Amino acid sequence: MTDAVLYEADDEGIVTLTLNRPELRNPITDREVIDGLLAALERLEADPAARVAILTGAGKGFSSGGNINEMKPGGSVNAGTPVKTRIGYKRGVQRLPLAFAALEVPVIAAVNGAAIGAGCDLTCMCDLRIAGESAKFAESFVKLGLIAGDGGSWLLPRVIGWSKAAEMALTGDMIDAAEALACGLVSKVVPDAELMDAARALARRIAANPSHAVRMTKRLLWEGRRSDLASLLEMAAAMQAAAHTTADHAEAVEAFLAKRKPEFKGD
Repeated sequence: MTDAVLYEADDEGIVTLTLNRPELRNPITDREVIDGLLAALERLEADPAARVAILTGAGKGFSSGGNINEMKPGGSVNAGTPVKTRIGYKRGVQRLPLAFAALEVPVIAAVNGAAIGAGCDLTCMCDLRIAGESAKFAESFVKLGLIAGDGGSWLLPRVIGWSKAAEMALTGDMIDAAEALACGLVSKVVPDAELMDAARALARRIAANPSHAVRMTKRLLWEGRRSDLASLLEMAAAMQAAAHTTADHAEAVEAFLAKRKPEFKGD
């Protein structure tokens, strides 16, 4: 990992990932940031003590999306020829939505300031989103004569619905935190100074549950985006069979019957 993405774990099973390029407002198309995020997600998934993660940005913005300087011919985004650029996207930023989709640890986006273009799409790769009052979002690719090369056209409609996603993508216009809340892009808006406290409070509510059940629930929610009902029911039956054998499930039943607080150990 590099210092482009910071990784901090606490003793409650909550991991905080911070995009750490504040001088550029945390673009995510640079190789250093992409590799840092991928390494962080791999570490997160491999850690049995990790129950939930929070993703945020250092400084005054969540993520500016693409690094405009790298969009010039020969840059890391625009490689100069169509073939090289296509390969660059596949080996670069397009690895991020695939990694987030494969991740079973839930991720909360704590959106501070602006989330623009690929930065907006990055919030949609996460499972939950809360925002500070100053947060702003834009699916702004068309304003640069581009399209969402990072999977935004798949992600955004599944988060906020087709009509609003089409409005954001076709106009490229900015929306504020209040509008993001109204359309379901975020589930909560809090004062900027309270954003990380609110994110941690939400993370604790998730981390309080049995970790195996949380991870399987996330997997089913993601599979439900693309599976038919019969296929999802088959997967749910298999996962439920596994869940019934866990020590945490037995503990939950015993605690309920004894009217006491359960003590989950991830077993």
